[in-house]
Amino acid sequence: MAIEIERKFLVRDDSWRMHADAGTRYRQGYLGSDPQCSVRVRIAAEQAWLSVKSATSAISRLEYEYLIPLSDAEELLDGLCSTAPVEKTRFLVKHAGHVWEVDVFAGANAGLTVAEIELDDEKEVFAEPAWLGAEVSHDPRYFNMNLAQRPFSQWE
Repeated sequence: MAIEIERKFLVRDDSWRMHADAGTRYRQGYLGSDPQCSVRVRIAAEQAWLSVKSATSAISRLEYEYLIPLSDAEELLDGLCSTAPVEKTRFLVKHAGHVWEVDVFAGANAGLTVAEIELDDEKEVFAEPAWLGAEVSHDPRYFNMNLAQRPFSQWE
C-alpha cells in the first residue's frame, strides 16, 4: 500500500523561481472521481501514468500509480475524461532539506499557483520558505480533481 502525505499552500510571490528547475508541463484528467476516490490519467513530458487515489484524511491518501503508454494516455485524456484536462507546469524547488513542487496552472485554472510538499509523517516539521502563503490542504477546491470540475476561473 502506498500512502501519499502532502500539504498544499498558496504561493505569495515569484521569488521561488530563482531556485526552481526548468519545469515540466503536465496535462491530466479524471476518468472517475468522487470525494473518496479518483482515477487519473497524467502526461508529464513524454511519460504517462494511470493513478488511483483514495482519501484517508485531508493530507493523506492511498495512491497507486502505474506507467502506461503515452498513446494510451492521450486517447484516455481526449476520449474518456468527462471534463477538460488540468494543465500546469510543475517546478521543483529545494528548500531546507525538502523538495517543493510548485504548480503554475494554465488554461481554465490560469492565475493559480500552488506549492506542495510531500512528507513522511502527517506531523513532520518542515521549514516554510518566505514565498509560501496560506495553507489550503483542507480546502477541497484546490484538489486537482476539483479544479477539473470547477476551474479557478469560475470561482467568485
